[in-house]
Amino acid sequence: MTTERIRPAGLAAIDREMARQHADAITSYQSAGPMAARAAASLEKTGRLLLVGMGGSHAVNRAVEPLYRALGIDAVALPLSDQLGQPLPIAGRTIFVTSQSGQSAEVVRWFNETGGTEDTFGLTLEAGAFLARTAPSLVGSGGTELAFAATRSLTVTFALHLAILAALGEDPAAALAVLEAPEDHDITAALAALENVATVVTSGRRLQGVAEALALGLTELSRRPCFSLEGGQLRHGPMEMLGPEIGVVLFRGQDETAGLVTAMAMSAVETGAPVILFDASTEAPVADAVTIRFRPATGLAAIFAMLPVAQRLMIGFADTRVENAGTPVRSTKITRSE
Repeated sequence: MTTERIRPAGLAAIDREMARQHADAITSYQSAGPMAARAAASLEKTGRLLLVGMGGSHAVNRAVEPLYRALGIDAVALPLSDQLGQPLPIAGRTIFVTSQSGQSAEVVRWFNETGGTEDTFGLTLEAGAFLARTAPSLVGSGGTELAFAATRSLTVTFALHLAILAALGEDPAAALAVLEAPEDHDITAALAALENVATVVTSGRRLQGVAEALALGLTELSRRPCFSLEGGQLRHGPMEMLGPEIGVVLFRGQDETAGLVTAMAMSAVETGAPVILFDASTEAPVADAVTIRFRPATGLAAIFAMLPVAQRLMIGFADTRVENAGTPVRSTKITRSE
């Protein structure tokens, strides 16, 4: 007699968040217009942007950093803990403080110590939390994410950035089309390729922020030391770690860095490492890499397409390694201490 395995409660909670993330993201984009226009006006005035946040919020900031730079904005993403310890000057900059809960310890301390500025904006999921009460904020739809690892909160926060970028003149159509009709992909081959690895390293170029978000989730859920290195940084020495026990997950979009990701995929395959390639480019497939192919896309359209599939890979990887994946044993959803 076969006993059906019960889905761990933590992963079931993540499933519920993921099931609503596209609808919440579309609603968030639609409702963010007025505040997004204020944030865009600030950026047009200052021309400089400091994006600060922690955990998944910082990964979002890293992912959108190149999108603002492409518009001629001097954008820098820093962990908020870095900004507290060795701050960049905040005068003359637009500041986006991102916190899905709106009340993590670093957010509270930063405002208590600096008072914020007239060009400080929050991005959060919780309208009643400290951040939204303290600064003009773009608030995502659906309330605070309840599951441990960030999934819906990432997608919704990206939608808030889409509203700001649209207010700056970017065409949101391609990104919205992905949210309205998500691509579905089989991850069976990718999970099989990672079956015997001890850990995973993720990497990208313009999509490095997405790679960092995936590595964070892999670590949180599988309790393995998965981590992310930007493609150039991976090339400069850390290639020494690669081999059959190290999985490599790469992100390739339809942009000028696609060839560099291709070269990294080929080099990683040569080491014997199992390689998974999330691919939204028109580049040729890489021999012996497991490729998950998306429609050609760049920017937020590529992010919205790849992220949910990467989340499913993250969950599947953890579910084979941890009995109670998704239930934290050393952390809390809202980090209230530094």
